[in-house]
Amino acid sequence: MKDYVAKDLKYIWHPSSQMKDYEDFKPIVIEKGEGVWLYDIDGNKYLDCISSWWTNTLGHSNKRINEAVKTQADNIEHVIFANFSNKPAIKLSEKLVKITPDRLTKVFFSDNGSSAVEIALKMSFHYNMQKGNTRKKRFLTLTDAYHGETLGALSVGGIDEYSVIYKPLLLDTIKVESPDCYRCKYGCNRDTCNAECFKAMEESVVKNHEEISAIIIEPMVQGASGMKIYSPVYLKKLRKLCDEYNIHLIADEIAMGFGRTGKMFACNHANISPDFMCLSKGITAGYMPMSVVMTSDEIYDCFYGEYNERKAFLHSHTYSGNALACAIAVENLKIFEEENIIENNKEKSNLIKNLTIERAKDFKYIGEVRSIGMITAIELVQNRETKEPFHWSKRVGYEIYKIAIKKGLLLRPLGNVLYFIPPYVINKDEIKFMVNTCFDSIEEFFKNNNF
Repeated sequence: MKDYVAKDLKYIWHPSSQMKDYEDFKPIVIEKGEGVWLYDIDGNKYLDCISSWWTNTLGHSNKRINEAVKTQADNIEHVIFANFSNKPAIKLSEKLVKITPDRLTKVFFSDNGSSAVEIALKMSFHYNMQKGNTRKKRFLTLTDAYHGETLGALSVGGIDEYSVIYKPLLLDTIKVESPDCYRCKYGCNRDTCNAECFKAMEESVVKNHEEISAIIIEPMVQGASGMKIYSPVYLKKLRKLCDEYNIHLIADEIAMGFGRTGKMFACNHANISPDFMCLSKGITAGYMPMSVVMTSDEIYDCFYGEYNERKAFLHSHTYSGNALACAIAVENLKIFEEENIIENNKEKSNLIKNLTIERAKDFKYIGEVRSIGMITAIELVQNRETKEPFHWSKRVGYEIYKIAIKKGLLLRPLGNVLYFIPPYVINKDEIKFMVNTCFDSIEEFFKNNNF
């Protein structure tokens, strides 16, 4: 078994990792999965409470999806998507148009979230150039945003850890301070406020609207910055502002789509429809890479014409419209509908939230427990009264993660924010194990270290 680990370290460069850490914390080689559980080659098991980077909606090795893969593989696995199509892609597109906000009537396929973001940015810019809006060459985004790690996606991100070294290569974007409901400068509460923090967005748009092609946002939750949850009023105001100043609204639902926030899409909390919606991760229940960009007839029609007019959107990916991935996504959406996943998640999400709040209430290093739908996050702080964060160099979250792994819980932190975003098949006993093991790990860390 050690041979696999040695070969991994010899050949593989892992993502989002400082490989030197692997000298002491070796890679865990997973052999199989079932439901919320992962099993390694040594027979240990781990509850996957982060859905393997937020992708797995219906559990590992889901029997219905397994059958859908087998059936599709016996027909066609992939075919060029230019001038050709396949039945699963057509079925999926029809389903997506039915369940997404009304404005979204066209589906453009790609293979990962960063690419979807790039496509939406390019479409918005290209649309404005063809409409004669030649000053609209910039994009507005929020601080603490995360939209992927290709150069265009990094340009509209706001987390320096990912982008600072690449700044000479990035697009010139406009950054607006993001909502920070835990440390709200207006002293408001996200559940009752009128999104007073929107003032910064409004001021920037009024000043720069003539050169803004699109505003891109993670609706309701800024994921990678620590599951920062904000008011739906912010989204309502943003949609109105974009309409007023002829600016496209891009909703990056890659992480928050498909039920994570308690509704099918995060935009549903505000009852708004963006001009572009980027979808990935949960679209294939964590089985295969795929993404889509959904947009309106108005934008689609701008690219429609004779070939010699050079209006076509000549963007392509080899695996666009992959038949296997589309068949999985179709079955995923069937399960959502037939098993009433969104409604059935309500009891589970309340249990996760309430158990977490109960364990956290007397713990002095926990500043906030925040929750929306199937997401519950725990922010660790040095001082609960001042909300002073731990310095990044202490790596508090990472050390707790290592303790939790030994206890059978895959709990990968976002800095000093621990969070639960489990597959929807999790049961009550597994929820109790997840929450209690997390807090047992927190307690063990602070007991063994001096703060």
